[in-house]
Formats: sequence, C-alpha cells, structure tokens
Amino acid sequence: MKKHRDKIIISGMEFYGYHGALPAEQELGQRFSVDVEMTCDLEAAGRSDDLAMTIDYSRVFNLVADVVTGTPCKLIEALAERIAREILEGFAVDEVLVRIKKPQAPLGGVFSWVAVEIARRRHA
Repeated sequence: MKKHRDKIIISGMEFYGYHGALPAEQELGQRFSVDVEMTCDLEAAGRSDDLAMTIDYSRVFNLVADVVTGTPCKLIEALAERIAREILEGFAVDEVLVRIKKPQAPLGGVFSWVAVEIARRRHA
C-alpha cells in the first residue's frame, strides 16, 4: 500500500519573542519567522471536502504563536524542538519540518537571516 506524502505548509509566520543566548536578546526581544511543513494523509479531506478530515491550520498557527511568544529559549534549536513536539503531540501528522529564521541575529555584519531547520517524525 502506498504511503501518502501529502503536506500542509504554513510559511512566513512572524512573531516577536525573547529568544537568544545574549542578555540583550532576552531583554529586548526580536522578530522570528517560522515555516512549518506537516506530512499527513490528506486523501480523505480532499475527497470529502470536510474540514474535520484535515489539519486545522489556524490551530497550528495559534500553537506556533503561543510557543514563540511564550517561555524564552537560549537557542532557536530548542524553540524548533518545542514547536515540532507540540505539533506531533497535538495533530494527526506523521512528520513535521520546522524552520525558524532569525533576521536580527547579533552577528555584527550584513546578512538576511540565520535559521535552523529540523524534521521530526512520529514514533510508532
């Protein structure tokens, strides 16, 4: 039987948070951009046109907002892990990819952003 590789993607979510290793980052905060890709079976939703058969991405957006604006992390790696774990625990997804971009990382030079990207899957 074929395993579905369907995805729901939410890209460019932006939130203000207080994550960072430096005290100034934790005190002043900064903007973070988050992308989430969720691998799941969307066939039933596609055939039925029924919201109850899919992932409610407004709920995913709110979850990501709560995590990013919530308890600070020193590392965006830890922030990505929190988001991935909560999505896997709260939604019927097989796999999740989380990308967090930090446009104002304190590097002392010109750049667009730094980012981490993690992929986690549900354990059987």
